[in-house]
Amino acid sequence: MEMNNVVNSKRVFCVQPHRPIGFGEMLGKRGDIRLDMLEQKAPDEAALQILAAAHAYQMSSARDELAPHYHARAELLGRTPNLLIVSTNGAGYDTVDVNACTERGVLVVNQSGGNAEAVAEHVLGMMLCLVKRVPDSDRALRAGTIKNRNDYTGGEAYGRTVGIVGLGNVGRRVAELAGILFKMKVLAYDPYLGADVVKARGAEKVELHELLQRSDFVSINCPLTPESRKLIGAREFALMKPNAYFITTARGSIHDEEALERALHDKKIAGAGLDVWEKEPPAASHPLMKYDNVMVTPHMAGVTKEARIKMGQLAAEQMLDALDGKPVPRIINPQVWPAYAKRFEQTFGFAPAPPPDEPNWHAAEKHE
Repeated sequence: MEMNNVVNSKRVFCVQPHRPIGFGEMLGKRGDIRLDMLEQKAPDEAALQILAAAHAYQMSSARDELAPHYHARAELLGRTPNLLIVSTNGAGYDTVDVNACTERGVLVVNQSGGNAEAVAEHVLGMMLCLVKRVPDSDRALRAGTIKNRNDYTGGEAYGRTVGIVGLGNVGRRVAELAGILFKMKVLAYDPYLGADVVKARGAEKVELHELLQRSDFVSINCPLTPESRKLIGAREFALMKPNAYFITTARGSIHDEEALERALHDKKIAGAGLDVWEKEPPAASHPLMKYDNVMVTPHMAGVTKEARIKMGQLAAEQMLDALDGKPVPRIINPQVWPAYAKRFEQTFGFAPAPPPDEPNWHAAEKHE
């Protein structure tokens, strides 16, 4: 456990090894902020004192990498009575019980947009590799089992249709790349956006069933929420075309892995690109690993050197703005604001500025 030597009024903590790149250095420039680092082990007496005094928690969004007792759920919230802000390192927030935070007047923010370019490029990479049959021909060539290269004839992405589930920071970049690079028709299912916004982001707004029926590629780019959990199951895979590919770089629990395996086994779809899993990392014996038409990666779409640096900078800037009472753009639970603002003023003696009317998606762009 390490801590800043400056005694000050604003307390932030992280859990090793989940401190974003550059986060500590940026907060360390401020004499009024103390950053404490805790270990993954269950909190001892010293850690409990840090938790009790903390105003903010900068935390991992990787549910299988962060110790469960440090997930921002009721147990942890019961140990952090002064906590005002929970900030996840990435766009995801499935290590956070948002409702529990809202009930306690705790503001939840993320770093959406910080790794949008990295994830969108991963989607396009998987799309191209699958349609051109790179993974299965690579395996066969290495194994010496190729007899005729024509057995691995692929297709082209140009002019096809991509359906994007969730047209947020990543989804809109996928739409932009697909439309510009390959003149693809872009469909989008996003119940939180109007047709005019979807059109402005380069897509046609459709319902989920229509997207699945019309798309050559289905890309999942929405967050994991109670509404999106198991959104894609047996019924949804049955709606897809037999020559269509399913790609997900979002969260594993949004699709039903058993249903996907059955769809592949029955040749209901052409293949899949999977970066996220229900349990991470997946076992080498996972049933989906046996298919040559499935491309797999270990939840690494957003893990690039550039994205890690950008995400750390965004996290630090947003944390500093929040603690200074400045507007913060990436709020997950805006309904908490009245209770949060009251608690903030009671703690620091001044009221925080209200958030912007619209999420500041372009906040990440100034660092590109």
